[in-house]
Amino acid sequence: MAGKFLELTFTPNVLAAQKQYFGRAQNVPPQPERDPLTDEEIQFIQSRDSFYLSTVTETNWPYVQHRGGKPGFLHVVNPTQLAFADYKGNRQMLSTGNLAGNDRVMLFLMDYAQRTRLKILGHARVADARRHPEMVARFAEPEAGGIVERLFFIEIVSFDWNCPKYITPRYTAAEVEQSLAPLRARIAELEAQLSRHS
Repeated sequence: MAGKFLELTFTPNVLAAQKQYFGRAQNVPPQPERDPLTDEEIQFIQSRDSFYLSTVTETNWPYVQHRGGKPGFLHVVNPTQLAFADYKGNRQMLSTGNLAGNDRVMLFLMDYAQRTRLKILGHARVADARRHPEMVARFAEPEAGGIVERLFFIEIVSFDWNCPKYITPRYTAAEVEQSLAPLRARIAELEAQLSRHS
């Protein structure tokens, strides 16, 4: 866990809960303003085809949405900034509206097959795609440029890798197909041998 993540999330109430259940609370020394991503986080982010985005409503409730695309649709602009193109949806504008009042976000990225998860804390801003065609060209998937409504830019504050415990492995259709390809090739080879001998 990066130090700034601890400093921001281990609040007095969290520390009190740690002390109640485990007899002591973790000591968190002062941390730098932000924790830049390392190569490990960058490679993980670039390989993801989805993530969950959490914002805070004006009534102080958490709100979570799913975002998906081709691997790499969440762009690492640099070690302290992420960006993604946001497409036409159900016209509720919840995340966008929430960010107008509170720019804090958390991203939750999962790799179910490898039982790995990464959480990212940051500050987000939304840009109207109609005013930034050059950014749409940079961050949108080429075939989807016409349906981009907004661009999200996230200034990273810190991140945390969670333990794999209790993550149920799940696989995409592409991952299953990749696993089955050698078996299918072997079956085809055996069938060809059988047909030659029959």
